[in-house]
Amino acid sequence: MTGIKDVKVLVVDDNALILDLLMKALMPHCDARAAADGGDALLKIVDDPPDLILCDYRMPGLDGRQLYDKIRGRQQTRMIPFIFLASRGDIEEKLRPITEGVEEFIAKPFFVKDLVKRAKMVVDRVHLEKLQKRQVRPGVVQGRLEEMSIMDLMQSLEMGQKSCQLSIRRGDDTADLYFSAGQCKDAKFGAIEGEDAVYQAIRWADGEFEIDFNQAPKRDIITRTTTGLLMEGLRLMDEGQRDSADEDAAVTES
Repeated sequence: MTGIKDVKVLVVDDNALILDLLMKALMPHCDARAAADGGDALLKIVDDPPDLILCDYRMPGLDGRQLYDKIRGRQQTRMIPFIFLASRGDIEEKLRPITEGVEEFIAKPFFVKDLVKRAKMVVDRVHLEKLQKRQVRPGVVQGRLEEMSIMDLMQSLEMGQKSCQLSIRRGDDTADLYFSAGQCKDAKFGAIEGEDAVYQAIRWADGEFEIDFNQAPKRDIITRTTTGLLMEGLRLMDEGQRDSADEDAAVTES
C-alpha cells in the first residue's frame, strides 16, 4: 500500500540509534520527521505543528512529560495526539493519569513492528479525519484503496466509533459495508451478504472508496465485532494462500 504521506509524525528520542530505527520503520506509512530531544521537538512543533507526536519519556533537559505539558498549554498545538514511549514503571507511576490527547503508552522494550502497527492505527485515523475536512459533499469522504486499505479503513472507523456506509468500487464491482458506532452490522457484495461479503471485500488491494456519514445500517445481521471480522478475514486469506501453494507444489511434483 502507498504510504500515507500527508500525515506528519514527529519522532522524538535522544538516542540517535533508536531515533534512526523508528524513522526508517515509520517512513513507509507517514511523513516522518525527527527531533533529537525535547527542546528540538518544541521548536519544530511551534514552527510546523505535526499531526502526531511519538515521544520518548526520559530525555535530558525537556523530557517527554514536560514537552506534552507545553504543547497542551498552547492553543495552536493542544489538540495534537501524543504517543509516549516509556518503561512500564514510568507508565504506571508517572504517565498513566494523563488521558487528554494521549493515544498510546508503549512500554519499553518493544518490538519495532508492534510499535509501527500501533502508531499506524493512529496515523490511519488522522488520515481519515483529514479526508473528512476535504470532503467533496457534506458528510461524504472519497479516496483510493492504494492510499488506505479496506482493513485500515475498518480499523479507523472502529477506533473513531463512526456510523456510516463504506462503499468500495473496482470496475463494475461494488461492495457496501454499514457501520454503527464503529461496528460493521451489515454488508453486501453483489448477491453475497453479511460476513461473507466483508471477507470478499477485504481482499481488494486497489479501487476507490467512499464513506457516507449520512448513512447508517438498516439491518443488524453481523454478530462479530469489526476486529473479529478482520481477524477472521486474515485467517481465511492465509488459508487460501496455503491451499494455493499446496496446489502449486502438487502440480510441480506430478
